Amino acid sequence: MKKIWLILIGIVLIAAVLRFWQLGQVPISPDWDEAALGVDAYSILHTGNDQFGKFLPVVLRSLNDYKPALYAYLAIPSIAVFGLNTFAVRLPSAIFGTLSVLAVFFLVREIFENYKKRDYLALIASFLLAISPWSIQFSRVGFESNVGTALNIFAALFFLKGLKKPWMLSLSAVFAALSIYAYQSEKVFTPLLILALILIYWKKLFSFPKKYLIAAFTIGALVVLPMLFYIVTDKSSLARLQGTSVFASQTELLKKDLVKINRDELNHDKLGLILDNRRIVYAKTIVQGYLSHFDLNWMFISGDIARHHAHDMGLMYLFELPLLLLGTYLLLFGEYDRKTKLVVFSWILIAPIPASITTGVPSAVRTLNFLPALQIVTAIGVLGIIDFIKRQNLRTAGIKNLKKITYLVIIVVCFLFALFNVCYYLNQYFVQGNYYDSAYWQYGYKEAIREVNIIGSSYKTIVVSNKEPLDNSYIFFLFYLKYPMSEYQKTGAYSKNHDFGKFIFRPINWSKDALGKNILYIGSPDEFPKNIKTIKTIYDLDGTPAVAIVGT
Repeated sequence: MKKIWLILIGIVLIAAVLRFWQLGQVPISPDWDEAALGVDAYSILHTGNDQFGKFLPVVLRSLNDYKPALYAYLAIPSIAVFGLNTFAVRLPSAIFGTLSVLAVFFLVREIFENYKKRDYLALIASFLLAISPWSIQFSRVGFESNVGTALNIFAALFFLKGLKKPWMLSLSAVFAALSIYAYQSEKVFTPLLILALILIYWKKLFSFPKKYLIAAFTIGALVVLPMLFYIVTDKSSLARLQGTSVFASQTELLKKDLVKINRDELNHDKLGLILDNRRIVYAKTIVQGYLSHFDLNWMFISGDIARHHAHDMGLMYLFELPLLLLGTYLLLFGEYDRKTKLVVFSWILIAPIPASITTGVPSAVRTLNFLPALQIVTAIGVLGIIDFIKRQNLRTAGIKNLKKITYLVIIVVCFLFALFNVCYYLNQYFVQGNYYDSAYWQYGYKEAIREVNIIGSSYKTIVVSNKEPLDNSYIFFLFYLKYPMSEYQKTGAYSKNHDFGKFIFRPINWSKDALGKNILYIGSPDEFPKNIKTIKTIYDLDGTPAVAIVGT
């Protein structure tokens, strides 16, 4: 048993290194969501209010996407210690990502408690999560979804432990309730996961004295209550869902079907009118969105947007694909406990539901809850391969046997491919990623603000573009300047295009702006005439002009 714990410690150390190494430098800069979380945490730390002057908010207005506030509160201690910077904002995510690897070991031991090789399965699953590109990607940025996923793992872990020690059910309720404050997807995923666990283990669960169930329910309800109150009393609480929902783009979604419906009416096609009904269209879109998350090309090759995966990589390693398929087969048809099968498959089937009603699918961030279920199934595939190798007696004397030689060659080739796959990923993420993807991480603001700190005092006004790709530029200036939030809130800047001090945030119209004197302009190179002389041009790491600074 001592050997198991030593291996587990080694796995957790690997996970920590992969999540903390150059945390403030890779990715190259914070994106606007990270900057917004940092500014809100900084503001709450120093004023008790978020950037919009709301006292200890449950939900942050942020960049008008109204995100749950838990991550900002988690970032307050690191910002208090390290200051308002990229490392401090990302630190909570890295910590929760590492803790997830540890928690998965114990979770697998609980799910597979009747499986004689559960410790080995738990170690393999933890290791796969430790080196997972999907997990590393979101553990190294200030993305709330990573915290939500970790809280769900702990909620499931303590639920299963609570089947032996009922008082732990209250701990499960606390973690499940807290996840609601972490990320929007958890508002759907977490209740469904807990409901699935209750249905699977209901006989055992309801055999306990009722006081344990009542206590767990009461504690969970009390933790969730502020969020429920906010949802009921504030119309903006569902703004993010309304903005990303498939129902929010009705005109675009129904445009083609309106043509079909008109044709159906002209042809008196009653069946067509039924099939082309908007409710059918919505249902079809949701089903398509759900199934898109089982697209192997998305999962293993392409990924979605650049901020969600390493350059030229999917969300999982290619070597994991056959192991995942084998693990699925072995779990489905193997001699595993029925409840074990239901827990793992329920987790996988529930994970895409929150994203299925949104646009921009498949989405790696909204389905991060696929972790760690996919690693567990893959680990079953790894154990299946190991068991097969053991049955071949490859270490015995008849090594000249052609069949055994073939098996050995295949094993060595597969191992080398897996090793290459991992090394390729590490190179793509830690070495190549910043070069190729700096533009997607809003690179250039820090460098622009450094220049402003040098020459800004010579100008009476500084105009900063807030036109795409520099939209939400104000949040980066608050972030990098560490602007006193009490002053920012006192002037009511958040209600006036976020202008503060000598900074004005608006699109640049050079034909008119060129008439102004003693003004410094910061914008996209496309917003200035091609032949204009710039004070400084800041380039993305691949050499593409990103930000131009021009004075009048």
